[in-house]
Amino acid sequence: MEKALNSATLFSGQVQNLLAELSPSIVIVQAQRSGAGAGILLDANGLVLTNAHVLRNRQGAQLRFLNGREESAKLVSIDLELDLALLKFAGQNETAAELGDSRQVAVGELVFTLGHPWGRAHSVTSGVISSLDHIRTHGRFGLIPIIRTDALLAPGNSGGPLLNSRGEVIGVNTMVIGGDQGLAIPSAVIQEFLDNKAPSSKADLL
Repeated sequence: MEKALNSATLFSGQVQNLLAELSPSIVIVQAQRSGAGAGILLDANGLVLTNAHVLRNRQGAQLRFLNGREESAKLVSIDLELDLALLKFAGQNETAAELGDSRQVAVGELVFTLGHPWGRAHSVTSGVISSLDHIRTHGRFGLIPIIRTDALLAPGNSGGPLLNSRGEVIGVNTMVIGGDQGLAIPSAVIQEFLDNKAPSSKADLL
């Protein structure tokens, strides 16, 4: 029993350290007067990933960091079908998150989220991967891979990371369905979006 408690304490401490390291790379994305989403710093030069729906057709957003710092960011690229968007600000030596490989994830795997639900900045929730699924769209992709999780999400989590136990971003949280299931866009889809420089799409995500 004591050994199990020590292992749980050790794991809990490791998770706390991971989340503390990652928090500076998660920003608040304010693109409208009321409501905000989350964004993920992808590199040291100020490239930020978020959901397209967080921007609400705006060409930019105000970013707020863990330490209270604020920056103005411009829209670089957007794909409405994938519900992904890239923002850019004049960053220097920023703390960036690391993309993991969503093709290696499994049902039942422990996951964490970082975001700003109901305005509570940098809040953490945890859960497991419930299923690896697809969502149908009316655009060029037709079907998009999706990660379902039971980690609690709320308004303000959109655009924030779904993390594995190593602290890697394996998805971007995008919506809640059925009241208790969160959907995340897998990092494999995100990587393709980045590799293709995210061409604009007029298709709507269902």
